[in-house]
Amino acid sequence: MGGRRLGQHFLFDTSILRRIVESACISPADLVVEIGPGPGTLTALLSEAARKVIAIELDADLCGRLKNHLPANVELIHGDALRYLYEKLDPFLVVANIPYYITTPLIFRLMDSRENLRSMTLTIQKEVAERIVAGPGTKAYGVLSVAVQIRSIPSMKFIVPRGAFRPVPEVDSAVIRIEMTEGPRVAVRDEQFFLKVVRAAFSQRRKTLANALKALFPDARAHLAAVRIDPNRRAETLSIEEFSLLANSLSKSR
Repeated sequence: MGGRRLGQHFLFDTSILRRIVESACISPADLVVEIGPGPGTLTALLSEAARKVIAIELDADLCGRLKNHLPANVELIHGDALRYLYEKLDPFLVVANIPYYITTPLIFRLMDSRENLRSMTLTIQKEVAERIVAGPGTKAYGVLSVAVQIRSIPSMKFIVPRGAFRPVPEVDSAVIRIEMTEGPRVAVRDEQFFLKVVRAAFSQRRKTLANALKALFPDARAHLAAVRIDPNRRAETLSIEEFSLLANSLSKSR
């Protein structure tokens, strides 16, 4: 996805691009999906490491420039990465420098195709990367942390200073690797309901769990007590395991 009008900032530093490829842990047998190939610099490096690269680009002008300059094992798709049918692919890895404005929806779209998705190596806004990898008891920990970590193991790889991009963005970026797990990392009865509970708990971060949850779940205090979670705690102190205990308890009374 290219150009300033689409919110994209391009990386041209080959040493940083090579570190991104290394962070993705690509084998010669892998299918890699690159989202937003832009000028194709990273695309060329990915094509050297992978069996095949599918590059999805929204910008028609960039597609026109790219199509005659790509290696033979690269398939260029002119389309919207949020609407692409990843479910039809063989097992694949994602490598992407994501425009900031679609970061969260794109991560969730990709996680919806988790049956065949093995990992995501993403260059994203540093603040968002910190939220994704955050653990309980930190300010960055929230809905995004829990929603990603329920299905994956994310790790921060390295920081990319804003000066490495053209045009230069207003914030630093980070490369993050999200390794998908075969199923939920904790036992949840209903994943959508689990996320509903998490969102409700974090909806008013300064309130205690009992108060934050009572609008949606009037009997929340009783369920918190049942799973031995102090109702006076705040959402940011709960582990994913504790959220699953609470959600499973609440789901019984629906």
